[in-house]
Amino acid sequence: MSLLIKSSITRRIKNQLFTLFCWLTAIVSILVLLNILFTLLAKGLHSFNIEIFTHDTRNLGLRNAMIGSLMMTGIAIIVSAPIAILTATFLVESKKKSRLVTITRFTNDILLSTPSVIVGLFVYTIIVANTRFSGFAGIIALSIIAMPMITRASEDVLYLVSPMLKEAAIALGIPRWRVIIMITYRSAKTGLITAVILATARIMGESAPLLFTSAKNSFLSFDLTRPLESLPVMIFENAMQPYPNLQSLAWTAALMITVFVLLMNLSARWIARDKT
Repeated sequence: MSLLIKSSITRRIKNQLFTLFCWLTAIVSILVLLNILFTLLAKGLHSFNIEIFTHDTRNLGLRNAMIGSLMMTGIAIIVSAPIAILTATFLVESKKKSRLVTITRFTNDILLSTPSVIVGLFVYTIIVANTRFSGFAGIIALSIIAMPMITRASEDVLYLVSPMLKEAAIALGIPRWRVIIMITYRSAKTGLITAVILATARIMGESAPLLFTSAKNSFLSFDLTRPLESLPVMIFENAMQPYPNLQSLAWTAALMITVFVLLMNLSARWIARDKT
């Protein structure tokens, strides 16, 4: 009995220590996040006014940078999301473990772990070096970064769809493509939207690939064949300037990116919630 009691006490102590460690790590993570948010609010609100929406960066505004970021990020997601989701569908629905499936998954894992600056250099070598800096080059770089993220997350989500639902639909004579669209995608819509949101949040703050592709433009422009300003590039350049007003503008841009990503997550959760 003494051995059982001793073993029980030891397990109880280990369990309490592990629980305490989990609480401490969670508290540390929350404190770090709160510190980041507090710093952004304290330094970003100082220059937050109506002029940042009506003036370009040359006049201490963010209009051209905001529009450039929204254009490149939005088009990159529109281009990459369908390709990535269809790739994930191929990996999940392929019954035979063919060499093509193995190569596709391995290539996607390599792209997923590739630093964004390498992607920027690749696009610069292939496109920019033969043409010029442009919004199209920035879109291609952001699409390459977003695609493997959406593919991996979508693959994990599609694996969670019950095979019994698909088998029942196929048994009723429904074509396989219709089963995928009407059953698989509907069942996994929340996870697929989350995957797209995570990729959008990732590429929204990327500055390294845009430095080599879209460069910067101090004027408002909607021409994707020319250089475009973006919030991450503007933050990178203004943060290194010795002028306090430019540094303050960079903090405001960082705050706007954070708020935009937060609102995007909240709206996507509301849209994708189950209507039960």
